[in-house]
Amino acid sequence: MTIRAKLASLASAFAAASITLPAHAHEDGGSGWSQLNMTQGVTDISRKIYDLHMLIFWVCVIIAVIVFGVMIYSIISFRKSRGAIPDITLVHNTKVEAVWTTVPVIILIAMAVPAAKTLVEIEDTTKTELTIKVTGFQWGWQYDYLDDGVAFYSHLDRKSNKARELLSGIDPNSVEHYLLNVDHPLVVPVDTKVRLLVTGADVIHSWWVPDFGVKKDAIPGFVNEAWFRVDADKAGLYRGQCAELCGRDHGFMPIVVDARSKADFAAWLKNTAAQQKQTAQAADTTASLSAPASAH
Repeated sequence: MTIRAKLASLASAFAAASITLPAHAHEDGGSGWSQLNMTQGVTDISRKIYDLHMLIFWVCVIIAVIVFGVMIYSIISFRKSRGAIPDITLVHNTKVEAVWTTVPVIILIAMAVPAAKTLVEIEDTTKTELTIKVTGFQWGWQYDYLDDGVAFYSHLDRKSNKARELLSGIDPNSVEHYLLNVDHPLVVPVDTKVRLLVTGADVIHSWWVPDFGVKKDAIPGFVNEAWFRVDADKAGLYRGQCAELCGRDHGFMPIVVDARSKADFAAWLKNTAAQQKQTAQAADTTASLSAPASAH
């Protein structure tokens, strides 16, 4: 196949992809094209990250248009077939070299200012209203509400876990939110600055929820901090995954966050704390009753 034929084949394939891709709708109702960019998310910090991303993107686009525009113009207008003669003085011109060194430095500094500001805000865990310890393990998550005495484990839900088994006979497409659902989601209130203390119990994991703009490594023996504040009008379920290759079942430890109103969260926290207290008391009672028999 000639080079021209290969290029024609590649162009046809790209055209076909550009036509068919938007037809594949996603869960959020958007087309395939809407999934090519970062999500704006449901937190203030995620939108700032998105805005920074778009700012840098358009700066790079403008630079690319100018640089490649000048290159293409020069190649076409000053080609050998038109009798152009190389200008050695321009290549080694001190003023030109000073300009194309100074301008990129100025651009980089201008880009660094908003980037540094956003990075500082990402790491600002002060004035938080709720602190939750997140521990990654093979393969799931443990959540501890440090100020309220509530703690539980979060694993892949039973339907997804059964469907993923070899020769299960279950069509994964028939399972809602296949591999993205859990038995016990992390419950948080909206319009509340939630602080996460992220660590690992065995190997390195990574707690990642795109809609929150949060991705933090869970490293054994080390505690990382992260935070988010879900918008007051954005109550609902938000899904994420472990973003660090952590072993055989890395792909089966999703994250689900249930953002509720402050009143609903307070009621859930109170009921959960009471249930866990009763369970602990019942376990202590059972242990105390069986202790004499075991000793005998």
